[in-house]
Amino acid sequence: MKSPLKAKPLRNPGESVDHQINDLIYDSLLSYLFMAGTFLIIALLEWIRWYKNAPPKPLLYTIVAMVACLIAAWKYRKTRSKVKSLKLGRDGQKAVGQYLELLREKGAKVFHDVPGKDFNVDHVVIHETGIYVVETKMLSKPDRGEAKLLFNGETVLKNGLAPDRNPIEQVSAAKSWLIQLLKESTGKRFSARAVLVYPGWYIERTAEAKNSDVWVLNPKALPGFISHSDNQISPEDVNLCAFHLGRYIRNIES
Repeated sequence: MKSPLKAKPLRNPGESVDHQINDLIYDSLLSYLFMAGTFLIIALLEWIRWYKNAPPKPLLYTIVAMVACLIAAWKYRKTRSKVKSLKLGRDGQKAVGQYLELLREKGAKVFHDVPGKDFNVDHVVIHETGIYVVETKMLSKPDRGEAKLLFNGETVLKNGLAPDRNPIEQVSAAKSWLIQLLKESTGKRFSARAVLVYPGWYIERTAEAKNSDVWVLNPKALPGFISHSDNQISPEDVNLCAFHLGRYIRNIES
C-alpha cells in the first residue's frame, strides 16, 4: 500500500527518548520475564506430575525457575530505574515543546528532537529574532525549600554543586553543530543562541551570567524572551533555514 504522504512527518518532542524506553522494556526486560515465566510453568507441571504419582523431577526445575526469577527481578529493578529517569526527561521535553509551539503563531519554525551524530538536540526554534538551540534539563525538586538554581555564567549550580557534565558546554556544542549544519546546507553562516531550560526551577543569575552567550531559563519565560528580542533574520532566511533543517531530519529518518 502506497502512503499518501509525500514526506515523512517531523519528529515529536522526546521521540528519541521514547525509542530508548521501548528498547529497554522490550529488549532488556521482557526476555528475562518470559524466561522466568517459562521456567515457572515447567516447575508447576513437574509438581503436578509429582502430585499424580508420576515420576517427579520438580526440584531441579524449581531451582532453575528460582534462579530465573531472581535474574528477572534484578533486571526489572534496574530497568525500572532507567525507564523512570528517561520518562522524566521525555516529559520535560514534551512540556517545553508545548511552550515553544506557541511561537508558531508568531511565525517561528519549531523542530523537536533533531538527530545529530550520537546525540539529539531537544528543540530548535528558527524565528526572525534568531535561531535558538534549546536543551531541556530535568532535576528532581527538593522536598522542602525553594527550587532555585544559580547560573554563574560558566555552569549551573544546584545547592552550590556543579553537575558531573557541564550543561553549558553541552548546549554550546549543539549550537556549534547546528551552525555548521546550516552553513553546509544553505551556503550561509547564521549565528545561533544556546538555551538551557529547567522546568519547575527558579533561575538566579550572577552579574557574570548576564554577559553569557547562553540563556538559562525556566521554560515558561522562553517564548517571551524569543518573541521580544530584536529581529536578526529575514523572513526569507527563516524559511530557508527551516527548509534545509527539515530536509536534513527527513533524510536522517529515511
